[in-house]
Amino acid sequence: MAPKHIRGSPQTICPIRQDMGLSWFGAATLARQFPTRMLIVQDALVLGFFLRHTRDLESLMAQKLPHRPCCPDASLLPDRRQFLAASLTLVGGSLMGRDYGPNAPPVRYPDPDVVVLDKRFAKYKIGNTPIQRLHTGTLWAEGPAWNGVGKYLVWSDIPNDRQLRWLEEDGHVSVFRKPAGYSNGNTFDYQGRQISCEHGNRRVVRYEYDGKITVLADKFQGKPFNAPNDVVVHPDGGIWFTDPGYGSLFEYEGNKAELLLKEAIYRIDPVTGKVEKMTDEMYKPNGLCFSPDYKLLYVAETGASHYDKAPKNILVFEVKDGRKLGKGREFVSMEMDGKAGFADGLRCDKDGNVWASAGWVGEGYDGVHIFAPDGTRIGLIRLPEICSNVCFGGPKRNRLFMTASQSLYAVYVETQGAHIC
Repeated sequence: MAPKHIRGSPQTICPIRQDMGLSWFGAATLARQFPTRMLIVQDALVLGFFLRHTRDLESLMAQKLPHRPCCPDASLLPDRRQFLAASLTLVGGSLMGRDYGPNAPPVRYPDPDVVVLDKRFAKYKIGNTPIQRLHTGTLWAEGPAWNGVGKYLVWSDIPNDRQLRWLEEDGHVSVFRKPAGYSNGNTFDYQGRQISCEHGNRRVVRYEYDGKITVLADKFQGKPFNAPNDVVVHPDGGIWFTDPGYGSLFEYEGNKAELLLKEAIYRIDPVTGKVEKMTDEMYKPNGLCFSPDYKLLYVAETGASHYDKAPKNILVFEVKDGRKLGKGREFVSMEMDGKAGFADGLRCDKDGNVWASAGWVGEGYDGVHIFAPDGTRIGLIRLPEICSNVCFGGPKRNRLFMTASQSLYAVYVETQGAHIC
């Protein structure tokens, strides 16, 4: 039986028309045109309709509605799941008005800012867990890395030249290291030692058990690096890092200086310590991560920040024998709904999905974009700040940590990170 508010004669005016001044066809058109975009809804009646009638939408869309002036043939409407998703996106007006403060009211489950765009992502969304802000007060948060032994997360606050640490035990945050060489990306090797990319000193370093610092790489062919940015480790002990040079372009995130090398991706050999250039075909390679089997390397391209011809995309390279790269190809464009921002930090889960931090577009786009191995964007985690980087952590590696501008966020997901950090 139809919900009470839509029963009546064929000429009955639908409640959406009463509340919004729109026919079902008009609402369906909105759903078609804006399936993922955050719409700014100014009329309180619009929100009122969705808040009151969302539960009835599912029943309504499951039916074949009679043709009538305010409700045309149901075949003209988008499928039920798409329409409901679009409706929730509209209700997601709470997205930008959402309060993450210490006294904020709890969010209603399921969290509306974890968005399923493709049914393949539905299994990764947990219905009874929220996005949480764990800390705020940084200037530009970057480089999250999970330490499984210490059960803590370390990340960089680049402009403040410090690294912070969040303890899982009680959520305590403290300054872990200052000065920190204006460090950006961080990771841990298979021996549990922290590795960091230092903008200020234009080098990659490792912190030893006794507290000393080992410089792993600071030059290539006699020239200083631009400003190493992000870093990952391979099971063979090799250390891979990008060198786009952002830390040397401004005083804010390092020390302003001339870039003497073409932006590139490098590998540090675990036995000889020799630094080899893997590729310099990208404009500004930024965040990077391996596929679960280490046969592919994904790299975010952010060269459009300084090069007009640079694309806004993520490239993927075949890894040959763990030591070389094949030619890169576009894995995915960062364009969504006609607008393209930047991907930055990347991580793969155990199923091969790529979780990419994203930003510089605005509400409804900034956050984390999740891509299936075939390059389809299957999910979004919408944040109120530009997201710079991500990593999986926690005892089960099923918690996604997200550094986003001035804050650190986290959300549990029903998958696990593919790698140790």
